Amino acid sequence: MKIGLFIPCFMNELYPNVCKATYKVLKNQGLDIDYPLSQTCCGQPMANSGCSKDVKNLAINFVNTFKDYDYIVAPSGSCVSMVKEHYAEFFDNDKDYNKIKASIYEVCEFLHDVIKLENIQFDMSFPYKVGLHNSCHGHRVLKLGTASELNIPYNSKLENILNKVNDIELVELKRKDECCGFGGTFSVAEEDISVAMGKDRIKDHLDSSAQIMTGADMSCLMHMDGLINRNNYPIKVMHIVEILAGVRP
Repeated sequence: MKIGLFIPCFMNELYPNVCKATYKVLKNQGLDIDYPLSQTCCGQPMANSGCSKDVKNLAINFVNTFKDYDYIVAPSGSCVSMVKEHYAEFFDNDKDYNKIKASIYEVCEFLHDVIKLENIQFDMSFPYKVGLHNSCHGHRVLKLGTASELNIPYNSKLENILNKVNDIELVELKRKDECCGFGGTFSVAEEDISVAMGKDRIKDHLDSSAQIMTGADMSCLMHMDGLINRNNYPIKVMHIVEILAGVRP
């Protein structure tokens, strides 16, 4: 199968090493990976600000860029959910979009549900205490984990994958799925609330003695990494694919 690698625009500019780690993780599974150069922003910033009409051209470009791949895989739950949940109004049941909607995956979701957990092996050691931040889009929209408000047994695809890494210790958080306060343009429009929410999320990790905070959305991790650096908190941030690719903090 042919995989189209979708890299969010801000990650391409600010976190190239995470993008490379994503490629490495997929390549290590023996997959055929292609990175189409015509890809651009998925349009999530505009959609978050209520400018839905401005998303249309980006949506059309996305579909034209990725329609011929068997799967589209990205290291960002929020960008994947943007494509799956907010493009339909521009395509009127178009077959190309319907195919993309059914074949786009966040990278951990792809490893867990398509490659299958029993087929994945990570031949590396990561001897650190790790706290998992479950971002809102991935956790609730893509169902990467069980939302606490459902009051049903908890399960996390991200935890299931991390548990296959040698020597890792996943710490227990008090609030497994609380929002970090980033919310895209929310963090600009409601700065004080966003900062307070981010600090609460970091405190939960610190109280649990986590050395590393990880997750599947670099946007959330970027928000909290800024707060960590500004306040000199004793914790580091890593995207989950960096751990899976054997990167050390």
